[in-house]
Amino acid sequence: MQLHPRHFGRDLREKLVSKLMKDVEGTCSGRHGFIVAITGIESVGKGLIRDGTGFVTFPVKYQCVVFRPFKGEILEAVVTMVNKMGFFAEAGPVQIFVSNHLIPDDMEFQSGDVPNYTTSDGSVKIQKESEVRLKIIGTRVDATEIFCIGTIKDDFLGVISDPGTNA
Repeated sequence: MQLHPRHFGRDLREKLVSKLMKDVEGTCSGRHGFIVAITGIESVGKGLIRDGTGFVTFPVKYQCVVFRPFKGEILEAVVTMVNKMGFFAEAGPVQIFVSNHLIPDDMEFQSGDVPNYTTSDGSVKIQKESEVRLKIIGTRVDATEIFCIGTIKDDFLGVISDPGTNA
């Protein structure tokens, strides 16, 4: 953690902790997942002065809550976009794509004002803002992002709530 010399003084530790929270919370580390919240500081090491800048780098060990989806995990997500290829949904910071091949066979894509997937009898509809329960079948970890592929073609998966119906 780098800190400018103007922050040195009695409350140095508090400044370090607040800068750590501001810089780290809400980011994604491909190795660990999305850092939701820092829960505690284990240790703050001795600072090392950076040549030429005056900044000081402090090694900080901390505990945090992370969100890292894994293959086989069941998540509840909100649909953000529907097209003929499938739909995108978000579960917190993670974006999940569900291909039309991973949507039950009895659901057909309907284009129009509100693109959606509808069952042949019209009883179930997946559209933007629908809540769905899905299963992660694959993840790809990048340096700063995690991408997921999901399915709703399994028992107990599918639409939880539909914004088109006022329940």
